[in-house]
Amino acid sequence: MGDGLNRFLGDSPLRVAIKLIVVSLVVGFVMHMLGVYPADIFYWTQDFISDLWRTGFRALGRVGDYLLIGAAVVIPVFILIRLLSWRKS
Repeated sequence: MGDGLNRFLGDSPLRVAIKLIVVSLVVGFVMHMLGVYPADIFYWTQDFISDLWRTGFRALGRVGDYLLIGAAVVIPVFILIRLLSWRKS
């Protein structure tokens, strides 16, 4: 079991724990200096997803508008062409 755990972690559990502690200290220090906290990252991610959601549906709404405007011209022209070609047959 120890060999499987070492293979999963990529090293011995003690060495991995020490590396994670050192990296956590460095990242925590840098984040503190920049004034960034884990909750900020969560809120930024939440805001990004909600903005993307709203913008995406707004874009789909515009596509629907374009579809209706185009259909107002294309469908009558299509029907007219079909009626004219039907009379020739």
